[in-house]
Amino acid sequence: MDDLFSSEDDDHLFDLDYPYARKRPLSSCLDRDECDEMDDEETNRQKLYLVPYRWWKDAQRSTADQVGGILYTVSSNDDNADSEIVLELRKEESSGTTEKAQEGVSGREYALVNEALWLRTLKWHNDTKTSEEDALYHFVAVVQSQEVFPLQIRLSFSPERNSLLVKISLKDNIVNFYRRACHIFSSQSELLQIWDFSGKTSQFVMNEINLPNISPGKPGKEGELALAFGELLRKLWAPGAMPVAPRMFKFKLAKFASQFSGYNQHDSQEFLAFLLDGLHEDLNRVKCKPYIEAKDAEGRPNEEMADEYWLNHLARNDSIIVDVCQGQYRSTLVCPICKKVSVTFDPFMYLTLPLPSTTMRAMTLTVFSTDGIMLPTPFTVTVPKCGRLKDLIDALSEACSLRNDETLLVSEIYKNQICRLLDEPSDSLSLIRDDDKLVAYRLPKVSEIYPLVVFSHQQRERPYSFDVMASNWKPFGVPLVARIQDLSSGSEIRNQFLKLLAPFLMPVEDVINDYDGDETGNIANENSKMEDIVSPLASDSNAGSDSEENDFNLDSSFKFYIRDKMQEMEIKINESVPISGSTTKLDLSVHWSDKMVEKYDTCLLSSLPEVFKPHLFARRPQESISLHKCLEGFLQEEPLGPDDMWYCPRCKKPWQANKKLDLWRLPEILVIHLKRFSYGQFFKNKLETYVDFPIHDLNLSNYITHIDSQLSNCYQLYAISNHYGGMGGGHYTAFVDHGHGRWYEFDDDRVYPLTEDRIKTSAAYVLFYRRVRKV
Repeated sequence: MDDLFSSEDDDHLFDLDYPYARKRPLSSCLDRDECDEMDDEETNRQKLYLVPYRWWKDAQRSTADQVGGILYTVSSNDDNADSEIVLELRKEESSGTTEKAQEGVSGREYALVNEALWLRTLKWHNDTKTSEEDALYHFVAVVQSQEVFPLQIRLSFSPERNSLLVKISLKDNIVNFYRRACHIFSSQSELLQIWDFSGKTSQFVMNEINLPNISPGKPGKEGELALAFGELLRKLWAPGAMPVAPRMFKFKLAKFASQFSGYNQHDSQEFLAFLLDGLHEDLNRVKCKPYIEAKDAEGRPNEEMADEYWLNHLARNDSIIVDVCQGQYRSTLVCPICKKVSVTFDPFMYLTLPLPSTTMRAMTLTVFSTDGIMLPTPFTVTVPKCGRLKDLIDALSEACSLRNDETLLVSEIYKNQICRLLDEPSDSLSLIRDDDKLVAYRLPKVSEIYPLVVFSHQQRERPYSFDVMASNWKPFGVPLVARIQDLSSGSEIRNQFLKLLAPFLMPVEDVINDYDGDETGNIANENSKMEDIVSPLASDSNAGSDSEENDFNLDSSFKFYIRDKMQEMEIKINESVPISGSTTKLDLSVHWSDKMVEKYDTCLLSSLPEVFKPHLFARRPQESISLHKCLEGFLQEEPLGPDDMWYCPRCKKPWQANKKLDLWRLPEILVIHLKRFSYGQFFKNKLETYVDFPIHDLNLSNYITHIDSQLSNCYQLYAISNHYGGMGGGHYTAFVDHGHGRWYEFDDDRVYPLTEDRIKTSAAYVLFYRRVRKV
């Protein structure tokens, strides 16, 4: 076991005192001072005593306040007993349980107590001694006359083996004392177990794993956050500790991040990200960060680039957080215009995985044609529930047999107006509600460079004269859209609108039937009525000569206004339109006369179904997806959003490039954040998808691009952060594995045991995995 110690300088020197008697209670003095300190200082040091567990337990049975302890099993390596003994103290799984402490253990049993408990126990035995014939109390009486002799030991903590290591060396001790220690800790004797009721071993371990390299002069949190976090850990792991309210830690955290102040609910993943970043800043071993300019990556091997990026990162960021929690991924960007490829390697602290939907969703949209021939037609398509707008457009294009020279413009209609244009392919469909009303306009691709004109319909609210104020007009029907090359001509705008209305023209025979029951009518009257319903479009097309009569009829049928925030400005048919030449979208309000309302089928123009009409009392099934599908969704190529465009160095312009991520280097602790919350301009949503994640065998070999044969790509789950509730409020709990498949649920100040088959729920939000070592 000597190889467990890197050097003697790394060990911590202690004083351990034993009495001179082989079968007597063993008392010890244990402290952290160096062995060469002055004797007068030794009197001020706190003492610990190692006593027989049976002797200690008898006194505790009569005491109301039971003290919790930690049980260690001691294994001895005395192969080199002539010069030193090495002991390894391993914590037992039953540590801290009162039942186990009451039962005791087999073999040689000892208890480690502080001086106050030692004196109280000794006094109890003296007070209860009745006769010297009683072997136990005679055993205690001898104790008081025993000489205490010093024994120096070196104590260290092994994080790899998760145990305390004790080295007793001959050169550090008097020969006679060392020989007595060899006899006590001989490996040939029975199993040795020690109960620590002092709490000093736990304190020593926490001091050993305490957050190092905290400098008060550092920028950022100045070490305060790391110190507060370390103090919180000590309180949590103190033996026999009660539930801890982390008020001071929260106070320190809010001091540097005001968003975590107060008592509002906060996102646990955002909190974790800030905490890890803050601890990294406090513990960064780099005092002065060098400036490193990235070299040109074109034509160089990925392995060389990745190592260079990683070393540059470590030159500025070197902490235990980086060592344990940070990995590296490769980011590839491709320009959609010149096909320029840019490759970078970036660190990551956690993986935020999307939740691709396996549940399909039926959506109904009405397709409006702009060719002046086809009537609007509703189509119902099936798309992934949490898919993108691109999925909807692809499905709808196939359903309506969209030609190659056409494109679809999807819009949401609210109160007879276009409230938003859905023109971003990466927008989530989860932001579209079932009671929304959507339309899709078929537009020719060649006109995409022309301004978009939106015609909104208005009709008179009461049968007043035509020259009434605009406040007496109300909207109706679905707006029509078109792309018009020349917006300066009022006649061009009018002609395009009449073309869009042509499919809604009422058939002549339908209007004639309205007058069949009029027996007093004559042929002349019927002919007159037939003339009245002649299409304005047809009249206009026959107006080769500037017929003032036709122009008058058209002007009295529709009036066009440019919609402004303050007022509406009328467009004169035979005059130029006063708009800017750089206009990309023009909103027009069209006032219909009562005569035109009768000549067109406004019912078809106003009929618009909802996206989805749910059945009464219909219950949707619970959606389920595997973690592997989430990983595939994270690693698949997708275009950047309009707010995150990439500047192409070759085109010298920003573009929505295609981005692809690949895992390159994996951390020891892998944190996976399931992206349950989505935020849009108008809506917020939480996904209750059940994610089936591995517990013991998360193998990422198929997802990592660069394979390191010396490192394992397998991970084991050890903790889960759960969120219950919705966007407005909720509750967090945690599931934690305490080893050997013993799971516990932490719910505020309550802790419950949990079976492994119950840790997978739809509330899982953040998953914590640790790397499984290669055997």
